[in-house]
Amino acid sequence: MSTTTTTTTSSVLHLKEIANPPPDPSLLPDYVQDLGVKINFKDYLSSEERCALVKFQQLADYIAASMIFLKSNALLERELSQDDIKFRLLGHWGTCPGLTIVYAHCNRLIVKNDLNMIYVVGPGHGAPAILADLWIEDSLDAFLPEYPRSKKGLAKLIKSFSWPGGFPSHVNAEVPGSIHEGGELGYSLAVAYGAIMDKPDLIVTCIIGDGESESGPLAAAWNSHKFIDPAESGAVIPILHANGFKISERTIPGTSDDKELIALFSGYGYQVRIVEDLKDMDDDLAASMDWALAQIKRIQTAARSGKPIVKPRWPMIVLRTPKGFSGPKSLNDEPIEGSFHSHQVPLPEAKTNPKQFRLLKDWLSSYGVDKLLTADGQPIPEILSLVPKERSKRMGQVRETFNGYEPLVLPDWKPIAKEKGSQYSAMKAVGEYLDDVLVNNPKTVRIFSPDELVSNKLDAVFNHTNRDFQSDPLTRSKGGRVTEVLSEHCCQGWMQGYTLTGRVGVFPSYESFLGIIATMMVQYAKFMKMAKETKWRRDIASLNYIETSTWTRQEHNGFSHQNPAFIGTVIKVKAETARIYLPPDANCFLSTVQHCLRSKNYVNLMVGSKAPTPIYLTAEEAEAHCVAGASVWRFASTDGGLDPDVVLVGIGVEVTFEVIAAAALLKKKMPHLRVRVVNVTDLMILQPDRAHPHALSDEGFASLFTDDKPIHFNYHGYPTELKGLLFGRPNLDRVTIAGYDEEGTTTTTLSMMVLNKTDRWSVAVHAIEGAARCNPNVQIQSHLLISEFEHARRKHQDYVFENGKDPEGLYDTPKF
Repeated sequence: MSTTTTTTTSSVLHLKEIANPPPDPSLLPDYVQDLGVKINFKDYLSSEERCALVKFQQLADYIAASMIFLKSNALLERELSQDDIKFRLLGHWGTCPGLTIVYAHCNRLIVKNDLNMIYVVGPGHGAPAILADLWIEDSLDAFLPEYPRSKKGLAKLIKSFSWPGGFPSHVNAEVPGSIHEGGELGYSLAVAYGAIMDKPDLIVTCIIGDGESESGPLAAAWNSHKFIDPAESGAVIPILHANGFKISERTIPGTSDDKELIALFSGYGYQVRIVEDLKDMDDDLAASMDWALAQIKRIQTAARSGKPIVKPRWPMIVLRTPKGFSGPKSLNDEPIEGSFHSHQVPLPEAKTNPKQFRLLKDWLSSYGVDKLLTADGQPIPEILSLVPKERSKRMGQVRETFNGYEPLVLPDWKPIAKEKGSQYSAMKAVGEYLDDVLVNNPKTVRIFSPDELVSNKLDAVFNHTNRDFQSDPLTRSKGGRVTEVLSEHCCQGWMQGYTLTGRVGVFPSYESFLGIIATMMVQYAKFMKMAKETKWRRDIASLNYIETSTWTRQEHNGFSHQNPAFIGTVIKVKAETARIYLPPDANCFLSTVQHCLRSKNYVNLMVGSKAPTPIYLTAEEAEAHCVAGASVWRFASTDGGLDPDVVLVGIGVEVTFEVIAAAALLKKKMPHLRVRVVNVTDLMILQPDRAHPHALSDEGFASLFTDDKPIHFNYHGYPTELKGLLFGRPNLDRVTIAGYDEEGTTTTTLSMMVLNKTDRWSVAVHAIEGAARCNPNVQIQSHLLISEFEHARRKHQDYVFENGKDPEGLYDTPKF
């Protein structure tokens, strides 16, 4: 925090906190300020406009503050008492006045220019401000009739905030107009930019908290405008709300002077307008918002007339206000307004402490709520003059935020199915299919890729499209459908914004790096859960992840690139949302991709290989297998899988190949061992009956895996994940599991399998050990053959270390 200092004779610094401390001056030259935008805003507004803005903010701030504190006497119709105060005081006041002033000015801009605008809120815990604004514009009543724009509705809203069964303290899917889960910071700006892609008439005003701006995802997202083609997409007005403090210390923007902020955001490619005149804040911000809109129109008009501006400098605003302004000034000689003390509940003991209660009483009374509402509890006409008359223009009722889904026109995948018995890369096949999808849906689907599309063998999409990077002459203004940047956070945020406004996104990635956005995905899944529980949000497309360059084929990149943990993250989200597929060949992957692109309201994770692998099933067989989620592979089983001694299960491409190789090995070495080979492509079928919508019944589970025979799972992910999924199934003492065991290095493909004991010899050993329990012919030979297979594993590693490659022929398709 900024301080005044005195020095004692012992050179100990005594620090005294001051309100709204200024930043120390930087060493940047003064001419940097010439890059900042200067606007003459003196008397910019008419007196009527200014009055309307002030009264709108006063009412919204009163409602927001009351939500944090009051459970009764919401309109102060009698003298406030401590009995009116909630027992648990929850909420975040400090950001609310800034959110309200921007909301009011967005409304002014909408009314004046007939705009389609969405408001994305980075400081998610500012829900009281947003709920207050929505009540004023009658957007709560539109979806939640229990909160009408009346005295009764306002009293219910104020009581229900942070109350059991009411609204939470952050903006979430229950809040009309929201397309962003506000609990975890850093994602607002990327979401805002994703929302305006392919929406040429949409503007998103995104307010970014200065604490949030310190996060890595937000820092990367400032580059998002470089992926926006103004000929085809809308625009974002980013507003950095520099109120100086986060939860208990100052922020980086709050300690940065104007020159530092101008230099930073000019370098990002923005025109920077700093709004900081608190006395004339409304005139300053109104002029600045009008300027921002004019700049957007200038850039878009040039692009849409065929003369795009190269590297246009888009507008952004830095809004400097004291934290918690209009609230209590100080308590016990410590500042509240303009300090971190206003961040959450500025008077936390107001219910029991007489001094804090008096401050609260004076604070709430200062707004004069009785003069801001009519006798029947409606906002006065001056305030309503800022509310768009057309309901669809109100930011809480913009259609794209709750009912914008546009299903794709999906081509049939069977014409590009691959021949059974051949070998083909699943990712190459998927690239060919996505190429057709992009042609059929030129404005409603995008690929968000962290700079790995070609590496992941999906480059067939470039047959008919391009990247959408506007800073490169080769990809500028080409209408590209591939939005590629080396930031998984940006890709995820863009996909969220794009999806929540009605379109479909696909996110292919190296397997090991999807973990970077694990918590973003979880936050989004929480948003989806709550969205499905509302009565008014309609379906949205699923999030679609394609996870490739997996650990099984990352032997060349080494240990850092070997990490299938994202599977476990998806497993943990709600069963109604989680869908995980591990298609065993290219035809199964094509069927799965088509299904996922058609699906709604899920998080789809598809895991597969980019290397050529065998095609086990025809198109018709693949489709049937994917519909079932798993099946007995009769071609690799003894007598088609009848009466097995052991069941061998492959879940994942390469590990399934090793199961089939083991079955072929056993047929040759121990023909009297009866094997059933099962492939699972839908991971969630393994959960106990009714634990997941796709879970097999106990009868269905037994039909695949028998009631009592030993089962060995060769699994692509971590074995503990599979143990958790199977928990609750009967007779689990017969189950063994091999999977990724956190062993890896730079080595060969089969050597990676050996290191993690998912290789064919290890699978065969498990088969012999299991079958020996019930087949005496196996038992009598088990030691001899197990020793042979263990020796083969060691000899393979010796060969690899000596020759630097696997022996020839080990990846030929096994013959039965």
